Amino acid sequence: MGSIARVQLLYTPLEPFIAAHPGLRLYAATLGGQPLAGAGKLKEAMLVIGNESKGVSPAILALTHQQLTIPRLGSAESLNAAVATGILLSHLTPPSDVLV
Repeated sequence: MGSIARVQLLYTPLEPFIAAHPGLRLYAATLGGQPLAGAGKLKEAMLVIGNESKGVSPAILALTHQQLTIPRLGSAESLNAAVATGILLSHLTPPSDVLV
């Protein structure tokens, strides 16, 4: 509870921010992306999550290095964005004792 007060937030237009960080790999969560299991652990990257109904905009998708998907069972088209983010980050980030 209250974690929002413990993290640094930045509100800025996404496309100029991406352009200003050309060395940072950009990943997007999509239904048609590569399976999450093959992505490996990421030390530094940017992960874009779209909303549940529209996903990530085509303009931002065009800037990504890789699109990822969470394997699913059944016919549900999407997960809640917060739940999807938690799943993706739990698979993509190294254990905290490895972070420098």
